[in-house]
Amino acid sequence: MSSQDTRPPRVLIVSADIGEGHDAPARVLAAGIREERPDAVVEVIDGLDAMGPLMARVIRDGTEIVFGRFAFLYDLEYWLIVHFPPARWLAGTLMYLVGGRGMLRAIRQFRPDIVVSTYPGTTDVIGRFRLDGFLHVPACSAITDLAALRYWAHEGVDLHLITHPESTDEVRGIAPLSRIEWVRGLTSPGCLEPFDKRGARRSFDLPEEGPVVLVSGGGWAVGDLIGSAEVALRVDGATVVCMCGRNERVRAAIDERFDGEPRARSIGFTDRMCDLLAAGDVLIHSTAGLTVLEALMRGTSPISYGWGMAHIRINNRAFAEHGLADVAGTPDELEAAIRRALANPREPYLEPADRPTAASVVLEVAATAVR
Repeated sequence: MSSQDTRPPRVLIVSADIGEGHDAPARVLAAGIREERPDAVVEVIDGLDAMGPLMARVIRDGTEIVFGRFAFLYDLEYWLIVHFPPARWLAGTLMYLVGGRGMLRAIRQFRPDIVVSTYPGTTDVIGRFRLDGFLHVPACSAITDLAALRYWAHEGVDLHLITHPESTDEVRGIAPLSRIEWVRGLTSPGCLEPFDKRGARRSFDLPEEGPVVLVSGGGWAVGDLIGSAEVALRVDGATVVCMCGRNERVRAAIDERFDGEPRARSIGFTDRMCDLLAAGDVLIHSTAGLTVLEALMRGTSPISYGWGMAHIRINNRAFAEHGLADVAGTPDELEAAIRRALANPREPYLEPADRPTAASVVLEVAATAVR
């Protein structure tokens, strides 16, 4: 056995703190790698910070401002990138030229056997490194959206991990020579394990009987959470839980709006997402991503509502096409969707339990690297 086979693998995971949708799978993947290979050297870095303060400020702060107050600008920006190739070229080239040197420095300092990206912006940069000959070890993209994968997938990336098999064709169309693997092990731990709904409800002090509707806007709590909760409360006997992530401003607004309403409550960031989803019957979610998949795993019916723009609009079409989630565009449509979901509860979606773990596939590919 060669020293290449026996030395501890080195895995660099590049994320970005844009909500929780990129950091959370990065943490889960890192934990999975350490569990499967305890001697592995694993590091998670923020790719925006690695690319320098200018890129970090423009992307992180700009995204938070646009998501919160000027969402129409995000919609316009996305339309230009998708439909106007010069805009797409300019955005990618600027990120590569301005932030690429810092990113490459961070990669070389760590000396990885594989680089895994959980954020589309850093995936684009890392994929360019591979094509331009600056990165000599495999690059991997961990894709946690269903559709709109133009930046999630890249022709320079060796390995694409997908969380939905329905994503395969889109990824193959972008990166036909790459390896594409449908995996488990990027969602919150425990979502595929057996659960007791009544016990889950008791653990969150929720009623054991009657409908429970969860409302989520991701880690930044974007979208119409208050409007979603108001509609859900139209259902007789429904208890509504608004998941506000790390956005204390939104949580305070929700608490003020529903002060005195015993059937509505808020919750901040939780690392017990699978337990909370197990307690619910319906999830109203605004930002697509892993939360929808986690709800499906728990048999909680997802409805996409409250922020249907840019890449979310494309994901919504895919949700509807594949029957993975209902999609509502108005309060009346949302109420109808909630009532449909309660009348036709889902069974837990357990097919991913038979898939390889993301950690095992990453370690397998890392073993092929020659540093």
